[in-house]
Amino acid sequence: MTGENPTAAVLIIDDDKVICDWITNVVTQLGHRAVSAQLLREGLKRLQSEPFDVVFVDVHLPDGDGLAILPKIKAARSSPESIVLTALGNPDEAELAIRGGAWDYLEKPASFEAIKFPIVRALEYRAERKPGSRTVLKRNGVIGDSAKIVSCLEIVAQAAESDANVLITGETGTGKELFAKVVHANSRRAKKSFVVVDCTALPETLVESVLFGHARGAFTGAETSEMGLVKQADGGTLFLDEIGELPLSIQKKFLRVVQEHRFRPVGGRREMASDFRLVAATNRRLETMVEEGRFREDLLFRLRTIVIDSPPLREIAGDIPKLTTFYIKDLCERFGIVAKGASPEFWQTMSAYPWPGNVRELIQALEKALISAKEEPILFPKHLPTYIRIFVARSAFLGRAAIPDKPSQGPGVPAAPPKLKEIRQATVAEAERRYLKDLIAYAGGDKNEACRISGLSRSRFYTLLKKYRPDDAR
Repeated sequence: MTGENPTAAVLIIDDDKVICDWITNVVTQLGHRAVSAQLLREGLKRLQSEPFDVVFVDVHLPDGDGLAILPKIKAARSSPESIVLTALGNPDEAELAIRGGAWDYLEKPASFEAIKFPIVRALEYRAERKPGSRTVLKRNGVIGDSAKIVSCLEIVAQAAESDANVLITGETGTGKELFAKVVHANSRRAKKSFVVVDCTALPETLVESVLFGHARGAFTGAETSEMGLVKQADGGTLFLDEIGELPLSIQKKFLRVVQEHRFRPVGGRREMASDFRLVAATNRRLETMVEEGRFREDLLFRLRTIVIDSPPLREIAGDIPKLTTFYIKDLCERFGIVAKGASPEFWQTMSAYPWPGNVRELIQALEKALISAKEEPILFPKHLPTYIRIFVARSAFLGRAAIPDKPSQGPGVPAAPPKLKEIRQATVAEAERRYLKDLIAYAGGDKNEACRISGLSRSRFYTLLKKYRPDDAR
């Protein structure tokens, strides 16, 4: 958008030609250029070859889920704003759209004004953004260039420019502390302390003393005055890891500390001040804990000024080779052994495993592989933990077993191979059925917990449940 009469480029990805023509009409009347694509792959191809300012994308397309590509749209060179379209409004889809960075979420059919308004506002926003405003970050060990990692780093850059509270969410082992350190390293507080508070390790009887310190004689054994972790973070960053484990009895007191940055040590007579920046992390759904009365809602409101969702490894599978290469080199240097290469079979196994323990599990698996390989220069699947090899082997077997049998055409005449579409559908169905069975078992039959663990939207989870376990879908 440059010049006296700026013209924006709008991409429309929707398999309904009527919708494409209608949005094109609106865009054209606004004086801008519109391009349409009926498939996701066509839309992504256009997005990679030319710049766009706004992208309209349908949720349900013949070749994929429009919500799933939101990070890819945002990560495109022109970093366009995305507007999600859906034929049937769904609260879970709306949530996923917003979490994916969508500018707006519209239900079809949309009126002229309903389409016009978000286009105008999105273009105004882009026009006001300073050119070249993207911050060059010190990544400090954050590896990967997938769309979701890039999206996280954009939020990290925003967080680093302010002192706003940050909440980092994500499964265990996804590197939440690493993101917290990157926020600190790129902030004005980088030269000050980064103080870690492991809320899972805080004994409830001593939590106040650990956080706020204590005066001499405050309790039995307090022979000297001690500075708490909150004061140690003065001028720097206070990182509360797994804040969902913070005892409810302490949350009210800690809320005041977050608001006022003042506190009183245990047994102390005077209040103390601490100019800390708060970053918290959790692998729990704090909203659910609020509903259950196990976490204070007012504290949650304070924590999530800026939210960073650390993605699980299965959602950034394209980064696995880079992560593996980085950690092989890092571990070889740490262990003092000669750098090692890896066989094609090793890479295939690494990519085929889903890594439920995320990056932490990947690092532990590589440690085991390097120890097993000893002086051998090349890593093979046999060097990896046995359970990983078993999982990959069983998955391959299940995939082959899922291929439907075809009747023989007679003696000496080979059966015609099934169509690729049939193979794919049967394999996916078997994998989904097996996954759902294991998921429900792991969650102890709790469907809400199973849905949370899966990372699926509630509507998608119950669709699968109805498809494969109809008795449980009630």
